[in-house]
Amino acid sequence: MDAKQLFDDVSQRTSQQITQAYSTSFSLGISCLNPTVKDPIYGIYGFVRFADEIVDTFHDYDKKELLEEFRQDTFKAINRGISLNPILNSFQHAINDFNIDHDLIHTFLDSMEMDLQDVKYTQANYEKYILGSAEVVGLMCLKVFVIGDDKLYHKLKPNAMKLGAAFQKINFLRDVKDDYEDLGRNYFPNVNIANMTNDEKATIEADIQSDFDAGYEGILQLPKRARFGVYLAYVYYFGLFKKIQNIPSSQIKKERIRIPNIGKYGLFVRSYVRHNIGLL
Repeated sequence: MDAKQLFDDVSQRTSQQITQAYSTSFSLGISCLNPTVKDPIYGIYGFVRFADEIVDTFHDYDKKELLEEFRQDTFKAINRGISLNPILNSFQHAINDFNIDHDLIHTFLDSMEMDLQDVKYTQANYEKYILGSAEVVGLMCLKVFVIGDDKLYHKLKPNAMKLGAAFQKINFLRDVKDDYEDLGRNYFPNVNIANMTNDEKATIEADIQSDFDAGYEGILQLPKRARFGVYLAYVYYFGLFKKIQNIPSSQIKKERIRIPNIGKYGLFVRSYVRHNIGLL
């Protein structure tokens, strides 16, 4: 192994460690992908996670400056084919190896930038934020999953976007307390979080169900190398969705809804059995 390959391997393991540290559910899903696509998905997750941390966590620092530097460093890494930041180094490999459109990256970072502003979310802003924060991430992953099959990519593009949107909207409901109380954010247009009604919550959930339906149709058409891993992430988020559906709006404003790790592993086992007996 040459020195550059060693550095790339260390970078890749760093992205994997970031994923495992920040998300048990996505770690499980990614671990079930075929080795041909697993590493670049870790690279994409590590990049997305760090950008999100800048806008959500680093309150004692100039977030706008950090995010702009992160954007500049990202495209330097992509253009050079290397970065001394291991997260950006593994990300640039995913982008360059799978010919991922740079506009997807800009759209994602534009949505992260929206989190630095005091945005009053209209329907248009809501859709713009979800496009950048979730749908384009789904498209980056899809580009990896199809490994150069542009026909399949364009066929599954709407489904990948819908699945990403479903995941993000579930995050909004799960994190509504922290987003509203700690960060002063309310992503849902025309909804007063402090007084959100069960009917308003049900309307949001109907929209999410529609996204899930379209996303599931796409999962069934994914190449085998990616299908089970993506399905596992879907099962986790759908389980979280059903749990949130059974909780009144007054309760989700008081606590962050979770599925315990033991529950996540139970979902994994049931999904594995379903996959192995050919139901997926």
